This record gives sequence, structure tokens and C-alpha cells, in this order.
Amino acid sequence: MNCNVPTDIVFSFTGFAMRGGQTDTHHDGWGIAFFEGAGVRHFVDHQAAIASPIAELIKRYPIKSTNVIAHIRKATQGQVALENCHPFVRELWGQYWVFAHNGDLKEFAPVLNGAYRPVGTTDSEQAFCYILQHLRARFGEQRPPLAELRAALAEMAREIAGYGTFNMLLSSGGELFAHCSTHLYYLVRQHPFDTAKLSDEDVTVDFSQVTTPNDRVAIIVTQPLTTNEQWTAFAAGELKLFIDGVPQA
Repeated sequence: MNCNVPTDIVFSFTGFAMRGGQTDTHHDGWGIAFFEGAGVRHFVDHQAAIASPIAELIKRYPIKSTNVIAHIRKATQGQVALENCHPFVRELWGQYWVFAHNGDLKEFAPVLNGAYRPVGTTDSEQAFCYILQHLRARFGEQRPPLAELRAALAEMAREIAGYGTFNMLLSSGGELFAHCSTHLYYLVRQHPFDTAKLSDEDVTVDFSQVTTPNDRVAIIVTQPLTTNEQWTAFAAGELKLFIDGVPQA
């Protein structure tokens, strides 16, 4: 989720968590990260989201953030363990970066010789470390202008996607990058707000009752979360940038 004012993700996460073992087979752990200023609230659990007490806490505790990344895991590489749960968090240019990946990268074995090493055994964490190592090597200790950063990430995403499926989300808190290999969708909720109905749970919310006319929220998912809203599909190989709930041209 990427938005222009701090917003809670309780509605979307309620449906999303159902896919972690009930309406889908992604039952090998889950995680969520909320940006708050320069900090990140980071929760992961190796239990299925449908059975996790931490997931129940998130459903009931409306943490507000302008950027949130959540992930439910179906293990393709690496055992079911806490260190293999997404999203992953690392520092670059004095900022926390959060990353989550959907897919499977075959024979992906980048040389990691810098400050970024995986703790777990997933292809996903390797890809994240490789991206950050490359960015630091390319741009040094100073964060580049956003256009240069976006171009570099698009180039890297194409390279990594050559090894398999690479649907991913990446954020440093002020923006959200999303890359699609196979399936990724987004929608923007803004005034005039309407009612939304989850596809994985019998829950409906009238957003006009819980928002202001100035609120704007972009939701990015691998499969649409609601049945009565218009979701826009990414093109295969597309990297999108979201700022303040708006997809950037």
C-alpha cells in the first residue's frame, strides 16, 4: 500500500491473510512492514497467516502508515523458517529499505561480496541483497535522483527476471516500486469513495465513512483483493513507481 496520508491496512490485510492457508496455499509464513517516519515496524512469522497470533494482532491494531509491504509465503526455495519470511529489511543510504518477492528464480546465484549478505536461504533475499549491492556500487554513498534510481531498478529487474518469476515490491518509505513478471494489479482509492467487498472474506467497508476527501490510497497485489472494484493489470516486465498513492508516468 502506498498513500498520501497515514492509513491503516486492516481491511485489505484481513482478506490478504485468508490466502495464507485458507483460500490459497501460501501457508509457509508471512510478514508485514510499516514505515513510520525514518523507522519501520516489522513483523514476520513462520506460521501460516491464517493461524498466526501476530496476524490476528495486525487485524485488530490499526497501525497507520503511508507505505506498507506485506507478504504471504509459498516456499519454493529455503525451508519454512523465520529467517526466510518476507518482507526483508536492510539499510542503504541511511534509510531502511523493505523488499518482498513473489516467484521462483532458478539457478540465480549472484556474487555477493559487499555489505549485503542473506541471512536465510531464499532466492528472494539473495535478489534483494544483489539489488542493494549493485545500487551502492553504481551510485556510491549518495542516493541518486529518483529518475536515475528508477531506471537502474528497471534494468536490474529485467536482469533478475531472466532467471524466473520476479514479481516484487520495494520501498524506502517515500515511494513504492513494483515490478511485474506474471501477475500484478493495482487500484487507487480516492474521492468520491465507495463501498468495497473482499473476495476472500465476507467483509464490506464503506470507505466514504472512514476517509476524508483528500485521502488517496494505492493498493498493489498479485491477485485482486475485492470483487466490486476495478483493478488495473500490470504489463509483463513493467516496473511502476507509486508516490502519494499515484502511479507515476
